[in-house]
Amino acid sequence: MSNTPTILKKILDRKVEEVAIRRKVKSIRDHEQEFDRYAAPRGFTAAIEAKLAQQQSAVIAEIKKASPSKGVIRDPFVPQDIAESYEKHGAACLSVLTDADFFQGHEDYLIQVRETVGLPVIRKDFLIDAYQVAEARAIGADCILLIASALDQKQLHDLHAQATDYGMDVLIEVHDAEEMKIALTVDNKLIGVNNRNLHTFDVSLQTTLDLQKMVDANRILITESGILGAEDVALMRKNNIHAFLVGESFMRAPEPGEMLAKLFGDS
Repeated sequence: MSNTPTILKKILDRKVEEVAIRRKVKSIRDHEQEFDRYAAPRGFTAAIEAKLAQQQSAVIAEIKKASPSKGVIRDPFVPQDIAESYEKHGAACLSVLTDADFFQGHEDYLIQVRETVGLPVIRKDFLIDAYQVAEARAIGADCILLIASALDQKQLHDLHAQATDYGMDVLIEVHDAEEMKIALTVDNKLIGVNNRNLHTFDVSLQTTLDLQKMVDANRILITESGILGAEDVALMRKNNIHAFLVGESFMRAPEPGEMLAKLFGDS
């Protein structure tokens, strides 16, 4: 990581502090002993593959209250109701923000969603430590997000191995060609391209189109951020991209699931 004071660096610095504080309260072993609280992780990757096999868009529908760049996005915010709306209207999977300081998320939101619907759920957070991976499994996450720009190559491989050993799937997120090269050294099915630059928070769908050529047919490319209207969906479909992670446009709608159905049409 550079020493440049970006939003991402602020978040990662806070995560180091957060993990240190949490380790004093509960150990990794403590979390591992709680894995039986839930049944085995539900297949996050399998759910996406099933949608694509039906020639439908595979939508990871996000549940988040706020973001650093936009502030509060949804208020009132009831995760269970949002999850049920998404499930009713054809989401493949769900994404739940658990970062408290920058996104007003919480682990309890994921727990509530996991216990309300049958869809697989990814823990959307900034995971930099083995502790957080164990914590994710303990709260019922079926998948975790690993952000290439937040990790070095060894960390990426180690956290991926730990997650898969726990039975979870992994979504590796990249923002540019260099990060993509690193991500592709990991034997992982899901590659997410975040169209939002986490250093500046600027958004461009061209990011996905530029990086698509680096990904072979054995992986699933998921476009993330900036899918706001039908024209954005059409652009991706035209370029043979059919897996999406969408949050803000759904969160601003009165009924998130209905917006999902309207935006994607086939879901």
